[in-house]
Amino acid sequence: MLLHAEWTPYIKRRAAELGFMACGISRAEFLEDEAPRLENWLKKGMHGQMSWMENHFDKRLDPRRLVDGAKSVISLLLNYYPPTEAQQPADTLQISKYAYGRDYHFVIKDKLKTLLADMQANIGEVGGRCFVDSAPVLDKAWAKRGGLGWVGKNSNLITPGAGSFYFIAELIVDVELAYDGAIRDYCGTCTKCLDACPTQAITEPYVVDGSKCISYFTIELKDQLIPQNVAGQLGNWVFGCDICQDVCPWNRFSKPTQEAQFQPNEKLKELSVSDWQEITHEVFQELFRQSALKRTGYEGLKRNIRFVTGQLPSGSGAEAG
Repeated sequence: MLLHAEWTPYIKRRAAELGFMACGISRAEFLEDEAPRLENWLKKGMHGQMSWMENHFDKRLDPRRLVDGAKSVISLLLNYYPPTEAQQPADTLQISKYAYGRDYHFVIKDKLKTLLADMQANIGEVGGRCFVDSAPVLDKAWAKRGGLGWVGKNSNLITPGAGSFYFIAELIVDVELAYDGAIRDYCGTCTKCLDACPTQAITEPYVVDGSKCISYFTIELKDQLIPQNVAGQLGNWVFGCDICQDVCPWNRFSKPTQEAQFQPNEKLKELSVSDWQEITHEVFQELFRQSALKRTGYEGLKRNIRFVTGQLPSGSGAEAG
């Protein structure tokens, strides 16, 4: 395949036109630095019940095993930060900001397909695949290599002047492009994210025990009951958690998303704690018809609501660890 570096500005310009806040490109190759870190993280069981993290280890580290003849990884960021006036009040039950609007999988996949089709129409024969958090791709590692930010102490990608409230997606293609370089880490001596995590999921700078994260308990954990030993530690969070991002000084640069599909249902911020406790399946369907909340489902959400509001039956889950 011929070098197509001259098409790099077009790809980045087209990505911006489609609404992506940034685009970075790196060479498709084995992630040598990430391999021992991922292996160690899995050996320590920090993935909890997320057994899918153990699958396709080689593919996670080498995109050429995902796309035949892969030459380039195009990493893209899409801002989801909601306007201040649209955010939930602090005195009610909370869902992560990324779940306010339409499920990002649908929104981003459409944009990626359009970008790939435009590349094929303008550049010529381009083979590739779109990835949106649904395949064994180490999103943050590729975005870091593509110069889109650094991986912070809370394990989120952080971008200078933009923060971290965005989704990461990729196009892995079989054409060579002009590649970006990584930027330095600007976390410095700050430990706000470590200090603020109620469950001490950030066990040390740059290491997050996924099995201790509030997002894990409220989304990934499929047990009927949440372990009683974390009672009182989940705060008001019933789906996901934004604490380590909310306290990050870099997120003072976050700007409201321009993506209309990420705007929340107006009724969301009006829900009181009692409204959440009494939420019906019909209201759930209305508010979260195409939301990422579908991942936990109505019964999972009700479980979370009962837990954080202390409505669990007496003695239930006490033996869980």
